[in-house]
Amino acid sequence: MFITLDGIDGAGKSTQIGMLCQWLSSRGCVVESVRDPGSTAPGEAIRGLLLDSDLEMHRRTEALLYMAARSQLVEERIRPALQSDTVVVSDRFLLANVVYQSVGGNEQPDLLWRLGQIATAGLQPDLTILLDLPASQAFERLTGPADRMESRGVDYLEQVRTAFREHLPRSGPQTAIIDATQSIDSMHAAIIAAVECLLPT
Repeated sequence: MFITLDGIDGAGKSTQIGMLCQWLSSRGCVVESVRDPGSTAPGEAIRGLLLDSDLEMHRRTEALLYMAARSQLVEERIRPALQSDTVVVSDRFLLANVVYQSVGGNEQPDLLWRLGQIATAGLQPDLTILLDLPASQAFERLTGPADRMESRGVDYLEQVRTAFREHLPRSGPQTAIIDATQSIDSMHAAIIAAVECLLPT
């Protein structure tokens, strides 16, 4: 089973992924956690270029770099894990790429979805969980220097939030929207309820 969590930064993905992986392990699942971009040597190098550098890039350049990192992640980590009956939990996947590179730019979402199908060889998450949080609240939670996406400001991130909800249905066969304004434990319970529907009884 392949599960992804997404949403704007500050929504609580890292905390919820850790709690979800622990819960899955307690149920006897073998679990592998990855992040997109990243979790491979090429992917981590690309992540540094995309998020931590001050290089000026066209949005299409950004999108193609994300696609390259994701292609390596799928072939090196995700697909082999799924073939060995491991549950894969990913911090972001193709949905984020479509949203962040289309909002405020000239790249069309349909083109990004098509590129994503090529990059992933058609692999989709079994479940995509969107942690939904207003951008103003997300900014209040963020600490440390802003990355390339965060530096575009709160108005941009609110557009991103709206686009996440709009494009979520295309991310895979099962999706869930979790209110990220609620407590950590309440979010976890809602995520577990969504995941339990897919687990064998």
